[in-house]
Amino acid sequence: IIVFYVGSIAVVVTLLPWNSASILTSPFVAVLEYIGVPSAAQVMNVIVLTAVLSCLNSGLYTTSRMLYSLAERGEAPKRFMKISKRGVPVAATLAGTFFSYIAVMMNYFYPETIFLFLVNASGAIALLVYLVIAVSQLRMRRKIEKENPEQLKIKMWLFPYLTYFTILVICAILASMLFIESMRPQLILTSIITFGVLAAYFIFKPNKKVPANAALENKHP
Repeated sequence: IIVFYVGSIAVVVTLLPWNSASILTSPFVAVLEYIGVPSAAQVMNVIVLTAVLSCLNSGLYTTSRMLYSLAERGEAPKRFMKISKRGVPVAATLAGTFFSYIAVMMNYFYPETIFLFLVNASGAIALLVYLVIAVSQLRMRRKIEKENPEQLKIKMWLFPYLTYFTILVICAILASMLFIESMRPQLILTSIITFGVLAAYFIFKPNKKVPANAALENKHP
């Protein structure tokens, strides 16, 4: 984070004047042109395209494994449990790829509408995910420390105070989004999605528990 995010911005603000018009268009292209890199815009396009493809690959991987895990728990169709000889959940990967193409088509026909909708729908989800992780850590770590303390090989510093502080900060950020007009739709849509997922879980909750990722873990030790 320090090198690629803070470091890159430090280079931009060091080389370019704060009132430069090029900052408003593409600051990284302006920096490359300033130091004499030929075809700076094309270079940045290649970098951005590579980063986007990497994110797409990561998203497909995460989606397919999540669908497999849900199917194994009985919370998704069983067809998503089908894996290849190399241990790849083929059906889940194809499902994720299919909806990726749907998103591309919708972005082609409604570029402004679909992008804004996706940003608003997922704006606060990252914060919500980290909030759930922090709350889960409070419950699970205490349980593990009581039942099997040697399992905790890596421990978080300043537990549980730092975890409580993290929960407080995330809740404060989510609450502040209600008072910021541009961020209010993100919080509202994220809340609707969250309650919809919770409702679907309790409605379709399976009766018996199935060990998670057992078959997939055997394929990928």
